[in-house]
Amino acid sequence: MSLACRKFNSYNDRPWLVWLHGLLGSGDEWLPLVNLCAHYPSLVIDLPGHGDSRDVQVKDFTDMSRLLSETLTEQQINKYWLIGYSLGGRIAMNHVCYGDIQGLCGLLVEGGNPGLFSQQERDARLEHDRRWARRFRSQPIEQVLSDWYQQAVFSDLLPEQRRQLINLRSHNHGGSVADMLENTSLGYQPWLVPELQQLALPFAYLCGEKDEKFQQLAKYCALPLQTIAHVGHNAHRSNAAAFAAAVNHFLSLSD
Repeated sequence: MSLACRKFNSYNDRPWLVWLHGLLGSGDEWLPLVNLCAHYPSLVIDLPGHGDSRDVQVKDFTDMSRLLSETLTEQQINKYWLIGYSLGGRIAMNHVCYGDIQGLCGLLVEGGNPGLFSQQERDARLEHDRRWARRFRSQPIEQVLSDWYQQAVFSDLLPEQRRQLINLRSHNHGGSVADMLENTSLGYQPWLVPELQQLALPFAYLCGEKDEKFQQLAKYCALPLQTIAHVGHNAHRSNAAAFAAAVNHFLSLSD
């Protein structure tokens, strides 16, 4: 089994950029970035429960990491960078720490949580995610999304931006999103900070200037923070040009 994905700019012979979206997103949301990073070949992936991978399920992070490796093998990608936003960032970090990283050149994470330190925090997060999952399974998705985008991490969004996101995400299937939300909950994710701090590969942690929660988290965990000016949690959507400039500069350091 492998994940739905699409290739772009594959005539380039540089390492591939492998893009992992966040919860409720799809590979398509990366297309502006793919175009702005066009001197690299790109693979955009639909994560389980999303887009054309809607009917794919994973049990846990180990399962997800294996599926990512199988997808890369099937697509004959043997040199690549992992770039992940939010849930996609957490999947990327977990893969780098515990997965098969043969051919991996480095890691770029946008607003991804490296884990919760205490069991108490993990248990609380599991309950939090289960509550949302129950809502995604039982209520109209527009209604759930309306509340979802009121969470503190999205506080920088203007009302019109919220409406746009709700419209954009309403095509998702609530039950599929709920499964992915539960099975890859931050409550199940290992505390990755010690491994990330010792990572031998190039690593950048990209974060919107207005995303106070993840700015503080990156500093607390001593992650290699790079700030994207004037934007919040979803920096690549809010300012694709600035985000792509940061990505291209970081990649150029390893050419």
